[in-house]
This record gives sequence, C-alpha cells and structure tokens, in this order.
Amino acid sequence: MVVINYIWIVIQVLIGYNLVLPFLLYLIYAAKKRKPMVRADLFTAQDADYGIIVTAYEQVTAIPDVVKSLLKLNYTNYLIYIVADKCDISGLNFNDERVIILRPEETLASNTRSHFYAINRFKRPHSRITIIDSDNLTDPEYLNQLDIYFAAGFQAVQGVRDAKNLNTTYARLDAARDIYYHFYDGKILFGIGSSATLAGSGMAFTTQLYRDCLEHLDVTGAGFDKVLQHAILKRNQRIAFAEHAIVYDEKTTQSDQLVKQRSRWINTWFKYFVLGFDLVFRGSWNQFVFGLILLRPPLFIFLILSAFFMLANIFISATAVIIWLVAFITFVFGFYLSLAKSETDKSIYQSLVNIPKFIFYQVLSLMKVRKANKHSVATTHYYHSQKDEELSDEN
Repeated sequence: MVVINYIWIVIQVLIGYNLVLPFLLYLIYAAKKRKPMVRADLFTAQDADYGIIVTAYEQVTAIPDVVKSLLKLNYTNYLIYIVADKCDISGLNFNDERVIILRPEETLASNTRSHFYAINRFKRPHSRITIIDSDNLTDPEYLNQLDIYFAAGFQAVQGVRDAKNLNTTYARLDAARDIYYHFYDGKILFGIGSSATLAGSGMAFTTQLYRDCLEHLDVTGAGFDKVLQHAILKRNQRIAFAEHAIVYDEKTTQSDQLVKQRSRWINTWFKYFVLGFDLVFRGSWNQFVFGLILLRPPLFIFLILSAFFMLANIFISATAVIIWLVAFITFVFGFYLSLAKSETDKSIYQSLVNIPKFIFYQVLSLMKVRKANKHSVATTHYYHSQKDEELSDEN
C-alpha cells in the first residue's frame, strides 16, 4: 500500500510541476540581471548572404503573397528558393531574378528533404539559411533582426510567428497559445540562459550548422524542428530568441483543420519527447532546462490530467486538493501574464471563454494520433473565408 501511495504521489508531481514551471522560470527571469547580447542601436549589418527557403506542399495559393513580402525585405544579399513539392506551378511567374522556383521530380513529402533539395541547388554558397512556410509573411526588418543575434555569435535563431489572421474563434485561441509559448519557450527560456524552442518556420541557422545537424538524417512526417533543436542542444549551442524578427503566420480557422494539425503535433510529441531525457542529464544549464521543456506534454494533456488528479483527491486528500488548486491558480496567472506582457489583441482576450471548446477539439486530435501521419504533411489553409468565421462564432 505504501508503494502504491508513493507511485501515486510521484505521478502527480510529474504532471503537476508543469502547471507551475512556467511561472517559476519567469521568477528566475525577473530576478536575473541580464546584459543585452548586442546593442541593437550600435549594430551595423554587413548583409550576410541568406538563402531563404520557402516550402510548399500541394498548395501554392499563398506563394505570390509570400514572395511579395520577401522582396520587400530591407536587405540586399539574399535569394529566395521556392520548393514546390507535389504542386502545380504553372501559375507561378516571378520576374525578379532573386526568386528561384524548384519543382522536385518526385514527391518529397518531408520538410527536411525539401530544405536539402534547395540547399543542394543553391545558386551560391549562402552562409545562412532561414526557413519560411508557404503561408508566412515577413516583416521588412526580419533579416536585420536575425543578424543582430548572429553577430553576437549565435548559430541558430528563432523569430516570432505572429498571427496573420484573427478572423475566427479558433484563430484567436491558436494565437493565444502561440503568445504563451513565445513568451515562456522563447523570451523567458532564452533570457535565463537556455534556448528558445524552434517553431518550424521563422527560424534561421548558419548553413553549416543546419547541414551538420540534419544532413545525415532522413526525417519524415512532422517534427523535424524537434530533431533539429535536439541536435543543436546536444552540441550545447544555444538557440537565440529574436523577438523583433517577425513572420506572420496563418492561424487555424476551422475545426477539422485544427484536429488534423494537432493530431500531427501530438503524434510528434509522443515520438520525440524522449529526447528530453538525453538533454536533462548532459550537464549544462542550457541543456537541463531545455530537456525539461521537451519532456512537457502538450498543454491540453497536462491540464486535463491535472484536473483529473485534483478531482480524484477529493476522495483521498484535502491537502492535495488545495495544492492542486494553488497550482492551477499559478498556471492561470502565468498564462494571463504571458498575454499581458505581450502585444495581445483585445479579441484574443474575448475568445478565451471558448477554451473548453478548443480543448475538446484537441482531445479529438488525441484520438486520431495513430492516423496522424496519414494526413497531409502540411496544414490546409483557407483564405478570405467569411462564412467560416460566421459558422465558427455561432458554434
């Protein structure tokens, strides 16, 4: 009986610490005396050579807008490589010589395969690469902001994926989630001496580091960013967080889109979370903290499990119920703090009452995890969908 009680307590601790860890990291961040990595006002860009890789799978609807955005960058030394995997490119015509369209002869169905398809066809040896999704738009200062951190000696930099659309409840809740992760997994982690987590796009690397980390691997399905960040941290390199290097990302607008996307993401966590154990025991503060973050379940999973444990303890231990309640209050406060400390649109706050619905669809995603890899390797995006907005807000 004693052993069972011990196991019960350990399981609760392993889940419950995720509720309070973000706020504890924030307290460390607030107490830490930080010196700026580079004085941005003293930084003079020397226009390093960037290869901008834009990956598209099946859809090229937004590619003209992506290219238009990239051509407005306040930068001179870059080329844009559009890897149109399994796409009809007959409608893509660009007169600018900086835009190179690549159409693989065979379907690649993999982010890393698309990246290396472009790298192996670079028109010149770019010293840096940055990864952009086929639905992203870039701030004109994007590359200049990345340069600040490369100049400070970092070889990997993650920018911010800001919301391009807030047209539905799902999109606003998706944006709220992103703000939370940008704050804690980006700004706070980097600020306390660890590394920002990679977000799949809006990230940049020295070309050599990217090749060293992934060229010998064939990563299929979702999750290449998980493998990449583990490879970077294994080398005890830090991933910098550039909060002013902004790409605008298309947020999910429909429930079926949300379910399919999240099922792939959840599948990715189950597939790669064990990489966290490797980092936790490697010895450095950078690796230890980042390893803890990799071990953390998706947000909705540990929230549901925490609620289960708190309710179960009503029949077991009043003290445990109080501890769980305090942990939940800490989490809610920490979540609010992330929104308050960021530039959060008012509509996002108003959408928070729909969080239970958002969690419900993620539970549906969990039930489809085993079939996640059968879904398209890219999220289907919907544009100018006023009808979808009305339906979403009515449901």
